[in-house]
Amino acid sequence: MIEELVHNRILILDGGMGTMIQDYDLQEEDYRSGWFDNHQSPLKGNNDLLSLTRPEIIREIHAQYLEAGADIIETNTFSGTSIAQADYNLESAVYDINYHSAKIAKEVAVEYTKANADKPRFVAGAIGPTNRTASMSPDVNRPGYRATTFNDLVEAYSEQTRALIEGGVDILLVETIFDTLNGKAALFAIETVFEDLDRTLPIMISGTITDASGRTLSGQTVEAFYISLSHLPVLSIGLNCALGAQQLLPHIRSLSAISSSAISVYPNAGLPNAFGEYDESPDLMCEYLKPFLDDGLLNIVGGCCGTTPDHIQAIAELAKKYKPRSKSASQVV
Repeated sequence: MIEELVHNRILILDGGMGTMIQDYDLQEEDYRSGWFDNHQSPLKGNNDLLSLTRPEIIREIHAQYLEAGADIIETNTFSGTSIAQADYNLESAVYDINYHSAKIAKEVAVEYTKANADKPRFVAGAIGPTNRTASMSPDVNRPGYRATTFNDLVEAYSEQTRALIEGGVDILLVETIFDTLNGKAALFAIETVFEDLDRTLPIMISGTITDASGRTLSGQTVEAFYISLSHLPVLSIGLNCALGAQQLLPHIRSLSAISSSAISVYPNAGLPNAFGEYDESPDLMCEYLKPFLDDGLLNIVGGCCGTTPDHIQAIAELAKKYKPRSKSASQVV
């Protein structure tokens, strides 16, 4: 169904999960209650755990985004791999984190779909980039060293993918890709799990441009990033995080000119200020997103760091005035 919808109207993705969680002023106990009471490592800030220890908070955040007009909500699993959870010595919790995160999001999405069948809601299983890179060394004195391997990433992503699917997600979203080799590992893992489970789901891909150079952290231009991943049929490809809409516009234009898939963008609410906070208001963010829509560049739009339900509501109101991108690579001269 979503494969058709994405070409019929512009779909709205939700906004920042971490931004919303910060408003709850949670303490160490909130990350432990009922699951990790005796765990030896500090857990505060490991937001993925809240799907287990404070599921009502995650449910409430999902509901707020759906109420604001989101068509797609992301699971609370950005750091839901054994590689990322190793920082907290919680590799053993990965399946539960992903399964229960998917289950919570799906339950809320089903409730909203039943309330309005003309606006079906979807759950995207969020698959983050991990905190290690397969293409570059973290040690300037050992350029050949890698903190992880392709096979390690595939194993971690396979575990996450399986749990998300078994938890009930509708889509798999490989997001904030700063190293295309990491992204390739995630996509290979997804294909492997599809074969094992004898089923498939739509896949969304979203990279991140890290600075004004217009390249990913591993050094690829947007065009190279697309070509590196274009062997796999996907629902959409796009960009998120790192930059605000203003800075992402030329890169989305480049991507839209060559992509045969739908295009997504979910920027930050501008660039962070000196305190690491995001100041861009919903109205200002919409002002910066308007050229994307005027030029017919998008099929999916939402928000990343610093965005809230107010941002998503404003974006949804703006986007409904426009038709989705219809241009494909075969139409580009």
